[in-house]
Amino acid sequence: MNAMVDFTTGAIAMASFVAGLVFLRFFRRTRDRIFVFFVAAFWLDAAGRTLEVALRLSDENDALVYLVRLVAYGLILAAILDKNRPRRPR
Repeated sequence: MNAMVDFTTGAIAMASFVAGLVFLRFFRRTRDRIFVFFVAAFWLDAAGRTLEVALRLSDENDALVYLVRLVAYGLILAAILDKNRPRRPR
């Protein structure tokens, strides 16, 4: 069962990395800051999940796992708030 959990976590990490690449392509096209936040969040999630498997942090009670995910999800929240805040007219 542990091998299947590691495999699934690796697949999620790969999907997060690919999602970051997609948002990087969107950023290159539009130069919109929201995509930079999304790239950072998804790549941080991918790195956190990779380290979770590599360091055998599979115990879900480990604070490091939750801290990395909290920062990644916080970046997504910051991107949404940044995008929706009112802009000053120039």
